[in-house]
Amino acid sequence: MGKKGKGIKPVVDNRRARYEYHIKENLEAGLVLVGTEVKSLRMGKANLRDAYAVVKDGEIWVNNFHISPYDKGNQFNHDPLRPKKLLLHRREINRLYALQREKGLTLIPLKIYFKEGRAKMDLAVAVGKKLYDKREDIASRDALRDMERSLKERNRA
Repeated sequence: MGKKGKGIKPVVDNRRARYEYHIKENLEAGLVLVGTEVKSLRMGKANLRDAYAVVKDGEIWVNNFHISPYDKGNQFNHDPLRPKKLLLHRREINRLYALQREKGLTLIPLKIYFKEGRAKMDLAVAVGKKLYDKREDIASRDALRDMERSLKERNRA
């Protein structure tokens, strides 16, 4: 057999999460998947939009993480919305459990990628943004874009 691909191969990115939440911290977790889920992920057929993680019975589970059924799969195809287990060390799980119990904090998946052939998830501890926070982010992004545009025009002349 050949060597597994080195490096990181991005699959899915939850861009909406950075708009909806203030990210407090990130951590990397392994994913427990069945065969057809891995094949669908490698094809990029997944959606993280409504996904969230919970600590239940000393394990971390990701809910509402949609992986489309594999096109060439047969009766062994998977349920697209089944809860997926995350692999973390016990002390990390205990720390996340304590954080999850705090009011307002939630566990949000930011992206899925393959690292040295294994599926990984970038999990974030986050706080939901208020409407005025979102407006403030949009205004600062627009102001930055305008400044860059004016600097670019100034440098041309």
